[in-house]
Amino acid sequence: MAREARAKAHSLAGLAIGVGALALSIAASDAYAARHSRWHSRPPVAAVRQLPYPQLELPLQIAGTQYAPVAWADIAGWSEDDHLAAYKAFRTSCKPIAAQTTPPAEPKALGTSLRDPCRIAKGLDLSDGAGAKGFFEEHFLPLRISRLGEGEGFVTGYYEPVIDGSKTQNEVYNVPVYRRPSNLFVRGTNQNSAGLPNKGQVFRKIGRRKLVPYYDRAEIEDGAIEGRGLEICWLRNQTDLLFSQIQGSARVNLDDGSTIRINYDAHNGYPYTPVGRILIDRGIIPKDQMSMQKIREWMEQNPDGADELRRQNRSYIFFREVQLSDKDEAVGAQGVPLTPGRSIAVDKSLHVYGTPFFIEGQLPIESEVSKTPFHRLMIAQDTGSAIVGPARADLYFGAGVDAGKIAGRLKNNMRFVILVPKSLDPAARGRLVPVPDARPSEKIAKLFPQTDPLKDQKIGAPAVKPPAAGSTQKPATPTAQAASTAQAASTAQATVVKPVPLPEARPSTAPAPEKLHRRRRYRR
Repeated sequence: MAREARAKAHSLAGLAIGVGALALSIAASDAYAARHSRWHSRPPVAAVRQLPYPQLELPLQIAGTQYAPVAWADIAGWSEDDHLAAYKAFRTSCKPIAAQTTPPAEPKALGTSLRDPCRIAKGLDLSDGAGAKGFFEEHFLPLRISRLGEGEGFVTGYYEPVIDGSKTQNEVYNVPVYRRPSNLFVRGTNQNSAGLPNKGQVFRKIGRRKLVPYYDRAEIEDGAIEGRGLEICWLRNQTDLLFSQIQGSARVNLDDGSTIRINYDAHNGYPYTPVGRILIDRGIIPKDQMSMQKIREWMEQNPDGADELRRQNRSYIFFREVQLSDKDEAVGAQGVPLTPGRSIAVDKSLHVYGTPFFIEGQLPIESEVSKTPFHRLMIAQDTGSAIVGPARADLYFGAGVDAGKIAGRLKNNMRFVILVPKSLDPAARGRLVPVPDARPSEKIAKLFPQTDPLKDQKIGAPAVKPPAAGSTQKPATPTAQAASTAQAASTAQATVVKPVPLPEARPSTAPAPEKLHRRRRYRR
């Protein structure tokens, strides 16, 4: 008996330890979630001070993305690339990064971590590819990145069109290029800023307070904003304007011999609808033959159909004139000149401008059917409304007809490697995140099994099986039935074990409300 009593005491003590550990685990997990989740309310100050958990930085997190570390030697074509050209493009991006004094308005995974490698690059004047390659390998970590559930990313190409135009309207040049109207309004932005976001709602201001959706492409082409002095220049046809809007910039050779440069400044708030996709869905151009050249050829051969097709894309882009010479490249969304073959446009809601990406695969560079090996380190310096996803890029190829031919036929799956500053090592930061406390031991789980009361038979109403067909069994009398019911209830009470009670809720630390003073009546 003494041995059984000691064993029972040890079991109860183990149960108490297990329940205490469970309570501590629940309390710790509640405290950790309350401190690290923006969806939880902040616990009282007194409760926070009693918890020993430090404020930890979570590992690298990019929404809807999967990524894994990869060795430099396992990146195809890494050693053969021209790292010096990529290094020069990276240093160009470092100028606005170093000028940032406040954290970005939209939190991103890399945040301000590029400042450290940019500060180091500022003091290095490298002149050879080996030194540039060593710089990236010393200060960055490569991560294979793609959309969740996918193994590859997707790339397209863009360029800067060179088109003809005039500063004055005439019979040849009759299509206006509009600057941003003064009644175009975007919530949360300053109207005097150099450029407005290329996504989100855009309104037309009527009076002081009334806001309505802005005019779409058809309304603007029909003259909704003409005669207001918004014309920068005039082009030959609407197709030249459409392709300039798709690319986001253009060089306009004027009829007086001069050249002006126009860049994206704002949009009218409607989502971009690719006209090429409409031609594919209508069976006009096969998907495997689709390119910008095919679209332009079809529009030139079908002017009436081109007007209808163009208006299916209700999005409309407004430009601003930029002071660039003929030798300067177009300026991207980061505010720096783009580098042909090294600059890419990325999803700015996920990535930070200046981030290096190594893109590997095969592209139709030499012809529409060629498979030219492409292994190149690129720098994120631009964005676009159609560029969505963690492994999605638009490759910049420069200006002119030849660049347009290459860019127009790119629509390929490629592999992406993002270069992350070593200060954001996901493996090192992941080791600091606390793991949940251990579960109760197997012995305690056997002593106190958790049962589901919904699956168990109700004790108060046991099921009585009806007599089988052809059976001579007599129906039970009320006394016998009551006895069997009581016996079943006692048996069920003996077999079903009560679950382990959960720990009581922590007492509220909020100060008790002050007692209301009651007014007493005194009678004489």
